[in-house]
Amino acid sequence: MGMNLAEKIIKAHLLEGEMIPGTDIGLRIDQTLTQDATGTMAYLEFEAMGVPRVKTEKSVAYIDHNTLQNGFENADDHRFIRTVCKKHGIYYSRPGNGICHQVHLERFGIPGKTLIGSDSHTPTGGGIGMLAMGAGGMDVAVAMGGGTYYITMPKVLKVNLTGKLKPFVAAKDVILEVLRILSVKGGVGRVIEYGGEGVATLTVPERATITNMGAELGATTSIFPSDEVTRQFLKAQGREQDYTPLCADEDAAYETVVDIDLSKLEPAAAMPHSPDAVESVKNLAGLPIDQVCIGSCTNSSLQDMMKVAAILKGKTVAPTVSLTISPGSRQVFNMMAMNGALADIIAAGGRVLECACGPCIGMGQSPNSAGISLRTFNRNFEGRSGTADAKVFLVSPETAAASALTGVFTDPTTLAPIPEFVMPDSFLINDNMVDAPVPVEEMDSVEVLRGPNIKEFPVSHALEHTIEKPAVLKVGDNITTDHIMPAGAKILPYRSNIPHLSQFCFGVCDTTFPARCKEVGGGFVIGGENYGQGSSREHAALVPLYLGVRAVIVKSFARIHCANLVNAGILPLVFDDPADYDTIDQGDILVLDGIDDAIRAGGKVTLVNKTKNKTVTLSCQASDRQREMLLAGGLLNYTRENA
Repeated sequence: MGMNLAEKIIKAHLLEGEMIPGTDIGLRIDQTLTQDATGTMAYLEFEAMGVPRVKTEKSVAYIDHNTLQNGFENADDHRFIRTVCKKHGIYYSRPGNGICHQVHLERFGIPGKTLIGSDSHTPTGGGIGMLAMGAGGMDVAVAMGGGTYYITMPKVLKVNLTGKLKPFVAAKDVILEVLRILSVKGGVGRVIEYGGEGVATLTVPERATITNMGAELGATTSIFPSDEVTRQFLKAQGREQDYTPLCADEDAAYETVVDIDLSKLEPAAAMPHSPDAVESVKNLAGLPIDQVCIGSCTNSSLQDMMKVAAILKGKTVAPTVSLTISPGSRQVFNMMAMNGALADIIAAGGRVLECACGPCIGMGQSPNSAGISLRTFNRNFEGRSGTADAKVFLVSPETAAASALTGVFTDPTTLAPIPEFVMPDSFLINDNMVDAPVPVEEMDSVEVLRGPNIKEFPVSHALEHTIEKPAVLKVGDNITTDHIMPAGAKILPYRSNIPHLSQFCFGVCDTTFPARCKEVGGGFVIGGENYGQGSSREHAALVPLYLGVRAVIVKSFARIHCANLVNAGILPLVFDDPADYDTIDQGDILVLDGIDDAIRAGGKVTLVNKTKNKTVTLSCQASDRQREMLLAGGLLNYTRENA
C-alpha cells in the first residue's frame, strides 16, 4: 500500500512515536513563524528557556496584527520583537511588509518542509505542499529551541477535485463547499489532502485560500501536491531552487474521500455567525449591505486584487457601502501600484488600507450598528468585527466586489466578462523590509528592549492532589477563542500584559466573569461541543490560568486550544457521557479528589458535584507526555525539569 502526501512528509520528519492515527507523535520542525499579537509572549517564553539561538532552518517574526498605534503599547511590542529577533537568530518582517501567511508563502515556504506558526491560519503553507500547522506560542518557542513538536497522528481525508471553476466562481467557494459538507468540526483529527485532476487547474494563491480556511474545519492542516504549478510560482518568486515535486502514491490509502466537481460550484457565502453556515449567493441576492472588506490572509493575493480591480474598473461603489481593500503583502501592493490596478480601485471609491490583518481581527473598520458586512476573511464569529450586533458574511473577492457596486448581495456570475488573470512570469522581488539577525559572534552586543506594558507570563504550579472549586462559568457549543479572549483594537495592544488582559476574558459571554473568578479564586469552566475552535491564541489559556481556572470540562475540544490548555497546566477534561453536561450548573461546587494520581495512572477521572451530590466520569484529553506536563504544571515547568 502506497503513502499519501501527508504521511510522506510526516515520515520524513518523525522523531518519536509510530504513524498510527490517534497516537502521539513527535515531529522535527524546519520553520516557524510568529505574528505580533502572539509573538511577544512566544519570545518571552523562548527567552525563559535559556536557549541562546534558534535551531530551526528558518524562523520569521511578522508584524501584521497590532499595527494601529494609538498608544505606546504596540510600538513597544514591535521594538521588543525586533531586538529579540536580531539577537537570537530570527528574521524580522517589518510593519507594512505584509500578512505573515501571504509573505511566507511568497518568500520563505518550501514544499515538503514542516512549519508551525503561532497563528491558526499557518496551514496556508499547504498551498505549496508544506506540512504547515497552527500552534500555541509556547509550542513555537520550544520548536525554535530545537525541541520536538508533538501532535496526535491524524487521519487523512482526501478531497478529490475534478473539473474546472467557471468564471466568477472562486477558490473561496471551494472551501465553503468543503465546510458545508464537513462542518466546523469535520476536520478534527484529520489532515485534509487535496488531489484529483482538478488540482492542476488551481493556482498557488487559490490553493492557499483553500488550505488557509481549512483551519475553520478544525483540521490539523490541509495540503496540496507540489507540482508544475508550484514550480512556476516559485520560479516567478525567484526561488525555483526551493521546488521539490511531491504527490501521493497512486495506491495511497485515505480514511475517506470527498468528491467535488469544480465545474458545478456556484458563488457561496457563509452566513452569520459560523463559517459552515453556507448558502448560495443566488439565494441571498438583493439583501442590502452596509460594508465590504476585501483582504486578509485568505484573499489578499495579487490574483484576488487584480480580479477585484477588473470588476471595479470604471465604476463607482454604491453610496450606501463602505469598501476597504487590504493587499496581503508589499509585493502585491507594489505590483498593483505599478500595473494600474490600484488606481482603478481608488477611482471606484475603494478605501485602501495597509498590508496587514486589520478588519479581520477587529483592528479597525467595525461595521455600523446591526450592519451587514461582506468580508473575504476566514471567520465571522459573533462580535469579532468589533460590532456586537453586526452580521458578517464570508464571501469571495468576486462576490464582494460585485456587491460593493450594487449595494446589495449580488451574484458575480451575472456580471459582464472580465479579463482572465494570468499568473506573472516574474513577481516584484524586494526583501529590504525583512531584517536578518546579527551573526552569532555579535549577538551578545544586542540589547533586548522591553516596554512597561510587557509583563511576565503567569506562573503555573504542579498539579495538586485535590481540587475543590466552583463552576465559575457554563457555556454552550462552538465556543471560540474569540469568546474566551477577544481581539480588536481596544484589547490586542495588551497581549503582552496578561493581568490587564484578564479583565476582558469571556467578555462576549459574561462580562462579570473576571471579577467573579478573582473573588472565588478561580474554578472550573464547563462547555459543550468543539470548545476552543478558531484562533491558536494561547492567551485563551494563559488568561484563564492567571484567573485561577484549574480545569475545563466539556463535551469535546478543538485541537490547538486543547494543546494550549495542557501547555498552560490547565486540565482538559471531557464528559464520558455528554448528558452529564446538563447535571452541572454555574456555581455548583465541584471536587476532583486524587486528581494527580488519576492523571498519572492515565485512567478515568471522577468528578464529584458536592452541590447536587452527584458523581460523573471524565476522561483527560492528553497523551502520556502531556500527562507529565500537567503533573509538572505545564510545558515550561516540564521543559525545565527535563532539560
